[in-house]
Amino acid sequence: MNIVTNDTPTPGQATPRVIHEGLPTQLPDIDPDETRDWIESFDSMLSERGRERARYVMLRLLERAREKQVGVPALRSTDYINTIPPEREPYFPGDEHIERRIRAFIRWNAAVMVSDANRPGLGVGGHIATYQSSASLYEVGFNHFFRGKEHPGGGDQIFIQGHASPGIYARAFLEGRLSPQQLYRFRQEVQHGVGAGLSSYPHPRLMPDFWEFPTVSMGLTGINSIYQARFNRYLDNRGIKDTSDQKVWAFLGDGEMGEPESLGAIRIAAREELDNLVWVVNCNLQQLDGPVTGNGKIIQELEANFRGAGWNVIKVIWGREWDDLLARDVDSVLVNKMNSTPDGAFQTFSVENGAYNREHFFGPDPRLRAMVEHLTDEQIEKLPRGGHDYRKVYAAFDAATKTVGQPTVILAHTIKGWTIDSLEGKNATHQMKKLSQDSLKQFRDRLYLPISDKELDSFYDATGTAPFFHPGQDSPEIQYMLERRATLGGPLPSRVDRAKPLKLPGDAVYAGLKKGAGKNKMATTMAAVRLLKEWMRDPEIGNRLVPIAPDEYRTFGMDAFFPSAKVYDPAGQTYTPVDRDMLLAYKTSPSGQMLHEGISEAGAMGSAIAAGSAYSTHGEHMIPFYIFYSMFGFQRTGDSIWAMADQLARGFLIGATAGRTTLTGEGLQHADGHSPLLAATNPAVVHYDPAFGYEVGHIMRSGLERMYGAGSDGMGPENVIFYITVYNEPVDQPAEPEDVDVDGILRGIHKVSTGSTAAGAHSDGDAPRVQLLASGVGYPWIAEAAQILADDWGVVADTWSVTSWNELARDAIAAEEWNLLNSDQPARTAYVADKLAGAKGPFVAVSDYMSAVPLQIARWVPGDYRVLGADGFGFADTRAAARRFFHIDAAAVVVQALQGLADAGQLPREAVAQAAARYQIDDPTAVGGLAQEGADA
Repeated sequence: MNIVTNDTPTPGQATPRVIHEGLPTQLPDIDPDETRDWIESFDSMLSERGRERARYVMLRLLERAREKQVGVPALRSTDYINTIPPEREPYFPGDEHIERRIRAFIRWNAAVMVSDANRPGLGVGGHIATYQSSASLYEVGFNHFFRGKEHPGGGDQIFIQGHASPGIYARAFLEGRLSPQQLYRFRQEVQHGVGAGLSSYPHPRLMPDFWEFPTVSMGLTGINSIYQARFNRYLDNRGIKDTSDQKVWAFLGDGEMGEPESLGAIRIAAREELDNLVWVVNCNLQQLDGPVTGNGKIIQELEANFRGAGWNVIKVIWGREWDDLLARDVDSVLVNKMNSTPDGAFQTFSVENGAYNREHFFGPDPRLRAMVEHLTDEQIEKLPRGGHDYRKVYAAFDAATKTVGQPTVILAHTIKGWTIDSLEGKNATHQMKKLSQDSLKQFRDRLYLPISDKELDSFYDATGTAPFFHPGQDSPEIQYMLERRATLGGPLPSRVDRAKPLKLPGDAVYAGLKKGAGKNKMATTMAAVRLLKEWMRDPEIGNRLVPIAPDEYRTFGMDAFFPSAKVYDPAGQTYTPVDRDMLLAYKTSPSGQMLHEGISEAGAMGSAIAAGSAYSTHGEHMIPFYIFYSMFGFQRTGDSIWAMADQLARGFLIGATAGRTTLTGEGLQHADGHSPLLAATNPAVVHYDPAFGYEVGHIMRSGLERMYGAGSDGMGPENVIFYITVYNEPVDQPAEPEDVDVDGILRGIHKVSTGSTAAGAHSDGDAPRVQLLASGVGYPWIAEAAQILADDWGVVADTWSVTSWNELARDAIAAEEWNLLNSDQPARTAYVADKLAGAKGPFVAVSDYMSAVPLQIARWVPGDYRVLGADGFGFADTRAAARRFFHIDAAAVVVQALQGLADAGQLPREAVAQAAARYQIDDPTAVGGLAQEGADA
């Protein structure tokens, strides 16, 4: 059972009629008495023999029908007609005439906005056709269904199709939220002053008071809306916020459904019974450059996908003018024609005239031709698609909001570029950005707008475009719009930050990591997880932590969280777990805190985005802590992380098992040697690569304070994302020094040790000196190299922990930009240059990443700078062998340091060759017998 379209019956009324999944409902009943006999017989069997017997007989009848080729559609697909027949459509409560006028005004302004943006000398692009095809879909929602931020239930979340943004701006203009100047500055965001124009698509980072969800990276709307709806339930089930009266509406295109992310998680929505989720797919049958599936039927294909996944599917195929024709279709010839006509043909019919459609759609079959004999060619030409009929759309939306136990997808058949004669149904509509003078006049006439030829011509001659239209603030249309939005809870889209400040943990929480690990060794992954556990115990922020992992909680040592925090599952735990006798058994609960996403990094990112932006979508600070295989972060889901930044989400991304040589045994596709470079491309991502547990503590504390506290400038939370790469290799973890340079840790580099020569060698002042820099798991290599240099070569080596190559490079670039813009002021210098100023000798940098990572700071290092990196593909072997192969281990650091000294004339060149041969730096077999700890993930 899917949709109950009538209200609860009063006594004496019949039970509400139900739209049955998978079976046609709009075909006329040519023998009602016979139909009644069959239904009564079925009811009798059900009453006397029970549900199981009735189910068996129904399945046998379906089987027999197929054996006899009756043509009953599969349960996953229905005929190419509306799901909701006319007799079951609810009363439409709006003013049809006024709403039609409102749509006309918005259509005009949306098209003019894009056309104006492409006038000669500007040409910044835009999309006209998408909104024109979906205007009715949005307007029914805005006028009757979408609840705003001031609604008592908390308001809905609306994911608007990116290419439809001009229509949303045009509506906001009529509401008085945007000025004509802003519309004329569409896609011109800086030349008139920063913030004076309008962004091309929904971008919250660019328009933080307007847009709420970035949607134009096609495909992400689908998966992100699913996990947004799921996170709403998570907040409710955990008692953080009552979200029971909030819905998530997502608008997508039929071409967009080809993106893997669009359909990849639909089973999650059905499995968790997300009836707070409604998708509206604008099926205009066109992609960017052609039909979605010219030889097929995309609506039928999508229906099968969604029904098979367990969704409630509502098809809105035909407008009301088709109802009479379908009522005449006593032998199903019209339905058969609809079923058998491919999308490419429907696209052609949409651009041809009525005579063509009469001849080629109705004409081949005399029964069809007879069915439309009473219609003129003009009437045939105007037979509408369902997505343009507000009554049909309203019925679908109404049914979707009343569906219980299933997410709903509405498949609405439309025509791309609808109402613009020069664009309608054309393959090239995506590239058509400018409307000619004649096209504008035709468009005006079709919309019945009171703009004279003289006014339009003079404006066009002066500006190369047309004027915007506003009927006046006191007009019935504007008053109607404002009244509807006031009733529904205020304007949309709208983004508001109403979260109350959090009280963050004090020093005591971080004391454990400051002590180090003593004689034991500990991986930095464990340091991060231990601190997370302390945070989760905190009475203020503990319940706001959202641990997220694809399928690796045990890998990251987080199985200790299972007994107390539990894994979130709205169904609880309905089975006896196989590991029930284990101390750390897998436990699920409706109020569980941990989000376990299965093998889906894309899904985990969806949860991270929803959690990280809850401060604006729900007024509740939530702190995502998404931990994952480092290689499968930015490389696999970089687009989602970009969307997370655009959505102004905050939180922690923990790239565990980081490095190209640390995750031994896994090999090429697991060996991350480049994620810091990918992270550097995202301006919102603050990346750290700590070597010590105490560094992890300071960095994570800084993340909390910057994202959920006063911020780095004391002005409040920052819209950044902390990306921390940590490792699975156990290493020595010293206690935090008393004079630790916390500022250096947070800005990217601090000095760990000042070198000295071995006993008996000449004084340190006379000895050759080098500076060794490393990040993350590379620090033990330079510590060992420093000892070798002192013991074997009498070289003094100072060691530096570089906690962030990325932040050092950003700081340096920012300093140079400031100098460019402020040449009359004293020049600023890069932090890394100041930090290393006065350090003697060549600089040797190494990390478990490719050379390009430490090379980011090369220009600002005050001296001879040499870099060792793990360049090339990773492979499976021991850490020692892999590091010897890539020439990044302690031996390679020693030889590189000696080479730098030799080039500076401080050592004989023969020493370099001797060292290379002595340590066999080019021979991985030389370290084949070395033991290692904590091998695989």
